[in-house]
Amino acid sequence: MSGRRRSYRYAGPVELKAAVRPGDGGRRIASAADFSGWIVEQSAAELAEPFTFVVGLDGVLRLAPRRSEHVACAGGAMVLSAGEISFIREAHRWIVSEVSNQSTGYCPDGSSWTQVAHALDAVGLQRPSGFTHEVVFRRCTDCQERNIVRENDFVCVFCGSDLPVEWNVDPTS
Repeated sequence: MSGRRRSYRYAGPVELKAAVRPGDGGRRIASAADFSGWIVEQSAAELAEPFTFVVGLDGVLRLAPRRSEHVACAGGAMVLSAGEISFIREAHRWIVSEVSNQSTGYCPDGSSWTQVAHALDAVGLQRPSGFTHEVVFRRCTDCQERNIVRENDFVCVFCGSDLPVEWNVDPTS
C-alpha cells in the first residue's frame, strides 16, 4: 500500500445498506474512558460473544452487538477495517482476547490489522499482535461473486474459476 491507508466501501447486499438510518452506528470508542463506560453497559451474555467492530475513516473504533451488521455499525460509511472482537477481564483490566476481519459486507484485507492496532492502542487496550483469525476475501473476476478463501484454495466456490492472489473485492478503493 506504499504508506497510504486503504479504505473499504460496503460491498454487501444493497438492502442492508439501505436500511441504515441517521443515528445508526456503533458506539464510538476513542479513549479508555469511552471503553470503560461502554463495557460496564454490557451484560454477561453479550460479553460471552464477540462484538461487531469497525474502524472508521477517522481511525476510531466503533463497537456494536455481534448480530449487528457492519454497515450499520459504520453508519453506512466507508471504513479502514471491520470484523469481530472479543474482550476478557484479566488482572483487573479488560484485554482483547480475539479479533478477526470477518466482515462479509466490507471484506477487509488482512493488511487492515494496522488500523485496528492503532485504534486499540489509542484506547489503551492490550491486544494480540495480529488478527487471531484472518479471513481472506476475493472477488471472482469471472462471475463477480465475493468469496472467502479457505485453506489457501484460490478457486471460486460459485463458478470454479481461479481467484486472484491479491485482494480485489473493491478495486476502486
